[in-house]
This record gives sequence, structure tokens and C-alpha cells, in this order.
Amino acid sequence: MVIGGVLLLAGGGAVLALHLYRKPGPLAEPAQFVVPRGGLAAVAEALARARVIGDPRAFTAAAWITRDEGPVRAAEFAFPAHASLADVLEILRDGRPVQRRLTIPEGLTARQIVGLLDGAEGLMGEVSAPSEGTVLPETYAYAYGDARAAVLRRAEAAMAQTLAEAWAGRSPDLPLASPREALVLASIVERETGRPEERARVAGVFMNRLRRGMPLQSDPTVAYAAADGAALDRPLSRVDLDRDHPFNTYRNRGLPPGPIASPGRESLRAVLHPEANDFLYFVADGNGGHAFARTLEEHNRNVARWRDVERQRAVR
Repeated sequence: MVIGGVLLLAGGGAVLALHLYRKPGPLAEPAQFVVPRGGLAAVAEALARARVIGDPRAFTAAAWITRDEGPVRAAEFAFPAHASLADVLEILRDGRPVQRRLTIPEGLTARQIVGLLDGAEGLMGEVSAPSEGTVLPETYAYAYGDARAAVLRRAEAAMAQTLAEAWAGRSPDLPLASPREALVLASIVERETGRPEERARVAGVFMNRLRRGMPLQSDPTVAYAAADGAALDRPLSRVDLDRDHPFNTYRNRGLPPGPIASPGRESLRAVLHPEANDFLYFVADGNGGHAFARTLEEHNRNVARWRDVERQRAVR
């Protein structure tokens, strides 16, 4: 119902004309505000404290008179500068709550993802760590007051769907028996290289090793083992490489028993559409990428060059 005026119940009950209902409010700049749960009086007082409205009694009266237009909702809303009572009530009734965003980067462990969720402003409730690798790195929208567990469930559902679709469209004759094996290898590729153009080549190297029954010898799996599933904050040592652990791919052939992180879409794609190559080795090249080799002799030369780079950096 469109009203022709607003009654302000003050003192004996005076009448406010339509211009007060449409009059610009006191909010100096656009602002976001969390409207609390409670009765109209509580909402009016909260809005007045935030300077979204001027007179809480006028707001309460206007909301009551226009009650047929819908209830006032509790959520986080964005209000324009100098919003009138009419503007404020329309936003509270029909406006879309503010959409916050949480970005989960590629390559995080389950513990790190829980840390992101715990630190996301506006999310509520506790959340347990998901199974490693089951969360799709992506940006997720949420509203103030949403449950952390609900956002996590969406991220897990997104990974399940993405993995299923990627597996269905995979290249033929891969040495992978299941979508889970693809997920495991994609998590390793994700942690091995930060260069998008290298993912498919790195995946091709690991495919070649799997086909030949060679150990993957992936440093990120050793780091995962050394940190017991957390992020390792130190360089790997010889003790780490020699440690008897299921995730140590220097000591064990084949894939480790599970993912070491959450891979992104592109790493999943790289593993399910790897580059066809005959490389068996790769090592950092000192420029943020890797040097690839077909023979151990060639690889040893690449390793020597990398060690020279490390020594030069150490003396600077």
C-alpha cells in the first residue's frame, strides 16, 4: 500500500506530512549496516545509532503504517547516502543483503582452509576440517550470519561436481584408476608449480613415472609428511627425504594415499589432459619455473645449475 503520509506518535500524536517520509536522512556517506534481530523498536534504535535514520519514533511509526508492504528483515544491507525513511524501509523489505566474498586460493591444505573460514568476518559457527583435497578453490559469496559449515559444504559440493565432470572428459589411457587418484595427482601438480603453462608438462612427467613404476619423488609430498598435514615452514632436509611415511614419494612408489592440498580447476585439467612428452625429471630453474630432462645425466646438470643459483643467492 502506498501511503500518503506518515503519522509520528509523539506526545499527543502529531501528524507528519509526506515530505518527512521522503526527506533525506542523516547518513553522510553510503554505508553497510547489520540490522539486528528484534522488534521494530530495537531495529529503529540500532539504525539511529548508526545515523542511518534520524528519529527512531518516526521510523517505527512509518514501518507500522506501511506494515502491509512486508516485514522488516534482519540482515546486512547497503544504504545510500541521505537515505530517506522510505528508502530505508524499502531496502529492509525488498533489498538484497550485502554479498560478502571468501576466496579460497589453490593449493591450501584442509587446515589452512579452516583458518580462512574461521577468519571470515560475518560467518557464524564452528567448522571441522574437511577431508584433504575435497574443497574447490574458488570465490564464494555469503551473507552476514551465514554458517561456516554451509559455505564449506558448498565448496565441497563444487569440488565433487568439478572432479566428476573433469574425470568424465579425461584423455584416454591415463595411468589413473579413479577420480580420487586424479585428485591426488592434481594436488601434487598444484603444489609443484605456480606457473599455469607448466602444469600439463609436470603432469606429463608424473604420468611417465607412473607408467614406468618409478617413484614420483615429489618434494611437496615429503613436505606434507614432514609437517603432518600442515604447512612446512622450513626447507626440506635429508632426514625428511629418508623418513618412512606413506606420503613420502621418495621412499614409496605410486601415488600417496591421499591429496596433499586442494587443487584448482586448471591442475585437475592438467592431470586429466597431460602433455604427451618423454620427460622423466624436473628441477627448479631459478627463474620461477622448472628445467625438464629426459635422462638422469641431463637432470643432474640441471640440478647443478640450480645449486649454483642457490649459492649465488646465499652470498648476496
